[in-house]
Amino acid sequence: MDWETLLCRERLGKPVASSDELGRTPFHKDHDRVIFSDAFRRLGKKTQVHPVSSNDHIHTRLTHSLEVSCVGRSLGMRVAELLRGTLPAWSEPADMGVIVQAACLAHDIGNPPYGHSGEDAIRHWFRQAAGRGLLDPLSDAERDDFLNFEGNAQGFRVLTQLEYHRFDGGMRLTYATLGAFLKYPWTARHAAADGGKAHKFGCYQAEAPLLAQIADKLQLPAQGQQRWGRHPLVYLVEAADDICYGLIDLEDGLEMELLRYDEVERLLLDLVGDDLPETYRQLGPQDSTRRKLAILRGKAIEHLVNAAAAAFIQQQPALLAGTLQGDLVSHMQPTAAACVEQAKQLARQRIFQDKRKTLHEIGAYSTLEVLLDAFCGAVNGLHAGKHLSFKHRRILDLLANNAPQADWSLYASYLRVIDFIAGMTDLYAADMARQIRGISQ
Repeated sequence: MDWETLLCRERLGKPVASSDELGRTPFHKDHDRVIFSDAFRRLGKKTQVHPVSSNDHIHTRLTHSLEVSCVGRSLGMRVAELLRGTLPAWSEPADMGVIVQAACLAHDIGNPPYGHSGEDAIRHWFRQAAGRGLLDPLSDAERDDFLNFEGNAQGFRVLTQLEYHRFDGGMRLTYATLGAFLKYPWTARHAAADGGKAHKFGCYQAEAPLLAQIADKLQLPAQGQQRWGRHPLVYLVEAADDICYGLIDLEDGLEMELLRYDEVERLLLDLVGDDLPETYRQLGPQDSTRRKLAILRGKAIEHLVNAAAAAFIQQQPALLAGTLQGDLVSHMQPTAAACVEQAKQLARQRIFQDKRKTLHEIGAYSTLEVLLDAFCGAVNGLHAGKHLSFKHRRILDLLANNAPQADWSLYASYLRVIDFIAGMTDLYAADMARQIRGISQ
């Protein structure tokens, strides 16, 4: 791969390069299109790790995505500065910065309500449905899309099909930004091939031609049928997500009184060493732990960004060859890599086991089961060739102009149901499920 091709400014769905405006490049337009989309706005009411809370300091998918985008922008610009002379003559560090920033903003845009438990609940429902023969009319590849439901693939569909220019390029982002977004540039047939990460894939069969088009335009290396190597900037998006996940989960743990300040402080001090901000040294007993952590976290992120950028430059030959093993964090200098891994481990042991989170996840299964039973049941009635019941007609009415038609394939109809349900916020999903069950409050 080469940077001239990887930083392609052409747009999906448009045959010509996007023109520049004063102070606004094609990549800045990508950023703005994501920010102003309905799907991005709805992230404000979707679970990040913990249930949507009355505590305004607990992260949602929206605040998480914004913070990841800031770290991603810093990473992109830092790497571009270090690569000066090897990048296209027309590009500036800000270009790579905003490509990574836009991809970071969109990295969770396809996640369903209730976070990862929502993904698992959708997979579980379709496995049950397969056991009842409801997926029999689908091809093996189409069935895999639902049995391995994945927010990344739904996000790719949102960007390329559902928002703005529906089924005509979607947001019509640049190929560079779409390449940086594609964390898993393969279909569900390779869902368990990513280093053992089950379910991970980035594209449904419905969008497979678009994936092939993007891979061809960016010259991503082919690695099998419907599988390509990653765009190098994906590793910066992933690193930004890992850095924020690691540190921000701990902040949420403190807010929920699941962690002590001193154990989080020790982890970050081990990373920054003596490189403490003067404002942190001046803190006194009257200062809140929230203020102390905010200052220390800023310095920790600076260290991690520097470490990730250095690892990217060191691994650039493997990145451009599409042969890098593992993520970028695993190639960072040991102190930085250990900080991220220890933060994740602390979260797994002390935060993810919280009873409130457990009850929320159980509720996600119940809510999504009601919704999928209702909407997929109506779709099955539509495709059965019989007169639709009043209930099924009214359920399909809720989909408005997006309701499947009887002459569509069952696969396409199920996808429209997933588009509708995956786009819901947590509260909207719960409210609709209650109403479908006849519970008014």
